[in-house]
Amino acid sequence: MIFPHLLSVYNLALCGIFVLGLPFALVQSGYVGLVLLVLSAWVCNHTGRTLVSCLYEEEMSGGSGSVSKVRVRTSYQDIMEACCKGLWPNWSGVGGLMVNVAQVIELLMTCTLYLLVSTSLLFDSLSWVAVPRSVCSLVSLVFLLPCLLLTDLRPVSTLSLLCSLAHILISLLVMLYCLSCASSWSWSSLSLSVDPEDFLVSVGVIIFSYTSQIFLPPLEGSMEDRGQFNVMLGWTHGAACIMKTMFSLMAVLTWGPETSEVITDNLPSDLRPLVNLCLLAKAQLSYPLPFYAAAEILQTCVLRAKPFIVDCQQLSVSRPALVVRGALLMTSYLLALLVPRFSLLMGLTGSVTGAAMTLILPCLFHLRLQWSRLTVKARLIDVGILSLGVICSVSGVICSVKRLLEGL
Repeated sequence: MIFPHLLSVYNLALCGIFVLGLPFALVQSGYVGLVLLVLSAWVCNHTGRTLVSCLYEEEMSGGSGSVSKVRVRTSYQDIMEACCKGLWPNWSGVGGLMVNVAQVIELLMTCTLYLLVSTSLLFDSLSWVAVPRSVCSLVSLVFLLPCLLLTDLRPVSTLSLLCSLAHILISLLVMLYCLSCASSWSWSSLSLSVDPEDFLVSVGVIIFSYTSQIFLPPLEGSMEDRGQFNVMLGWTHGAACIMKTMFSLMAVLTWGPETSEVITDNLPSDLRPLVNLCLLAKAQLSYPLPFYAAAEILQTCVLRAKPFIVDCQQLSVSRPALVVRGALLMTSYLLALLVPRFSLLMGLTGSVTGAAMTLILPCLFHLRLQWSRLTVKARLIDVGILSLGVICSVSGVICSVKRLLEGL
């Protein structure tokens, strides 16, 4: 059995609103992008398994002498600290801090992307009254102020589950429209020759769409039968791969080079307002999840105390915690104002924290903690994914930052 709140968190992480940016990434990457969509699913499934395997250590049973696996770690941070132990004095604490920083950056960028999407959708919906984009961004921020008072994951998980269901309905609506235009599909929209910079940014976008590793340790720990974790992970990534590939391919075949950064912008004028309003509600309701997770990490690291206080038998947020949350909310707001394009921020996030948390670190942990138990094949696979992650991360960051600076 998996706790419902963690399952809804994982579903939202793997099949969130950022899938709407995949068709644009596919246009930029051509036929190679189709291979990347499938390959990324396999790689992320592999690194998810290796990450969770690092939670365990082998121990000898007293009487029988048999070897059993014991779960000795509970989080991503625990694995990092174990990996750094013995390398250098105090490196264990530094490693844990680095993981927390990477998680906060990824979650902050996710919050910024949701706010950026909300602003764009509201601006498009109110285009007939010529409301400035800055006003739309401020209105989106106002509706997110209740996030400052969140004290429990349960309402967040309920919203996440509803968002996942809404996302499936919106995706099906877009796919049905694409199928209605099947007679005009053209494979010439995909190309073997692509611009290197566009391709590298697209790699970051595709990787970011699969980033979910930070949720895997608590998810596996909540399962009644943990032996089924690999099966669950494989089926989930397989289903996500099929859905994302079909969705992206249909959209590209329908709109070709005219594919927008957010695919719903390509819908006809009579259908787009309704879909945009649904997406606006989804983006607003999706924001609390990454915000809550980032706030929890920051409060633990900065305040080093419980962020909640009991007043008259009711749980409320302490003043220092409100300051931390307010700073986090305003940071995401300012970033959303500064960033010119959705796809570039998504690509940058995927290249920085996505590649590190999803590709690089899990393989590094696996090699460091379980080297003696790994086969030559397993070592080569880990080294290959690790090397690929470093190359994609460095090159993707350079291209994304260059494009972002050009757009400022």
